[in-house]
Amino acid sequence: MRHGTKLIPIAIYFFTVSTLVFAVSTVAAQDSPSTTSLTSEINRQLSNAWKRDSVNPAGPCTDREFVRRVYLDLVGRIPTIGEVDTFLLDARPDKRDHLVDVLLDSEDYVQHFTDVIDTLLMGRADEGKYKQRSSSQWRSFLEDFLRENRPWNEVAAEILLARPDGDSNRGAVWFLYERNDNHQAIAESIAPAFFGVRIECAQCHDHMNADEIKQSDYWGLVAFFNRSKNTKTKRGPRVSESAVGGFSEFADLTGDSYPNLLSFLDRGPVKEERPEAGKDQEDADELYQSAKRKDGTRIPKFSRRSEFVEEVMADNPRLALAMVNRVWAILMGRGIVHPFDEMDSVHPPSHPELLQVLADGFVNSRYNVREVVRWIAKSDAYQLSSMRPNGVDDPATFAWYLERPLTAEQMARATQLIVRGQFQNDDPLIGSFRQQFRDVLPDTFVAPVSDALYMSNHPTLDQYLADSNDAQHLRQKLMQLPDHSQRCDSLFASIFQRSPAETERKAVENYLQQRESHLGQAIDQVIWSMLTSAEFRLNH
Repeated sequence: MRHGTKLIPIAIYFFTVSTLVFAVSTVAAQDSPSTTSLTSEINRQLSNAWKRDSVNPAGPCTDREFVRRVYLDLVGRIPTIGEVDTFLLDARPDKRDHLVDVLLDSEDYVQHFTDVIDTLLMGRADEGKYKQRSSSQWRSFLEDFLRENRPWNEVAAEILLARPDGDSNRGAVWFLYERNDNHQAIAESIAPAFFGVRIECAQCHDHMNADEIKQSDYWGLVAFFNRSKNTKTKRGPRVSESAVGGFSEFADLTGDSYPNLLSFLDRGPVKEERPEAGKDQEDADELYQSAKRKDGTRIPKFSRRSEFVEEVMADNPRLALAMVNRVWAILMGRGIVHPFDEMDSVHPPSHPELLQVLADGFVNSRYNVREVVRWIAKSDAYQLSSMRPNGVDDPATFAWYLERPLTAEQMARATQLIVRGQFQNDDPLIGSFRQQFRDVLPDTFVAPVSDALYMSNHPTLDQYLADSNDAQHLRQKLMQLPDHSQRCDSLFASIFQRSPAETERKAVENYLQQRESHLGQAIDQVIWSMLTSAEFRLNH
């Protein structure tokens, strides 16, 4: 999902594995924090950092910039002309906060964040896999989590325990099931998705740079899940678990061997009886709970997956730190720890106290993801201009809003909305776009040649424009306008949510005037050129 890492010079923080990111003490239960207090804390900490480092941040973005930005970030699409006008005419002083609240209560928020979280947890896949994710109820499981605002720690536990107790959460099994019994792939997915660390480098030896990540952590995480097996039942896909097996050893680069104990990072090892060397356990009924589940599977009396959820995941500070850092990256263009899934000693946080405050607030809000989005979207930093201020080069200061490419789903929804005045989340255009534009939260963004070729001559986009002939579609609406000046105004308002500059107006008017004999085709060409522009493809 990333094309490589670009290291940004930031201040080096000296801290031990027992502090901050790596083993934050469990936060005592408190009242849920208010949006005002957490947003104020974001503002205070960043403002103090700018003063300390003599950074002059960018000024606030305009209302037109804000309305486009917040629609893209919170609901995954651009606003309509009507939505822009409504916001601009709103006279209330807190209209930005009000819009954030309205968007977070919408179904569009649910669909957009489902797209993002699905990709971050599961990765991009071919369209066949997306159909399986839908038919297996994985997507609806994520939708329900966001729609009902369920606590993230409970949802994460359901995903990794993978024992649904009814139709409402049967999709939870798919995270493990899609990995198709590849237990190393499961471990390598769990670590970044839920704990914000990457452990691939520790397969053959301790991590070369991050001393806290050991080879035993890699194989310990594998061991928690290596008794699991995909099983088809009358109630759908399930991940069964054996009560025996999974005892092995791993060798380091010197050839020394060690048992793969049930441990991960600073948790464990979990006590488990191991058979004598050379002897196998017999898979006996007494090793399982007496009653079979409705889906026909059995639960071991000693379940490694249960032990992982109860001993490693429960109250683990990494779970909260990883999620708030990820949400910060979704909204701010990069994490407080960057890259967002490498929260180790090699990648210290740019603002450690702020990261901790957000994680504490997240825990105290009962792991409420929507509230974290709200805190950040209402902050001063989120609402800065994307024009980088002179003399400020480090994006880790968050002294300006960081431009970033739209996801495939954002681009596809925006294109539908512009060209046809409505969008469908299951439109084939979305499938075509996500096969081409696969990045979500890239470390750095460089548009590959294949992206440019897709936008310039791919038949899917060309055909979509050509087939947009109904009266409510943009081309036909523009054809009904009395002159090219009004057509130009409508194009810029629909696609860029702004008025054209005088040079842009002249260019569009001249282009249309020279092709009046084929006006519909000329309008399509102007629409295409605007949809393929950097201004459209970036959130700014």
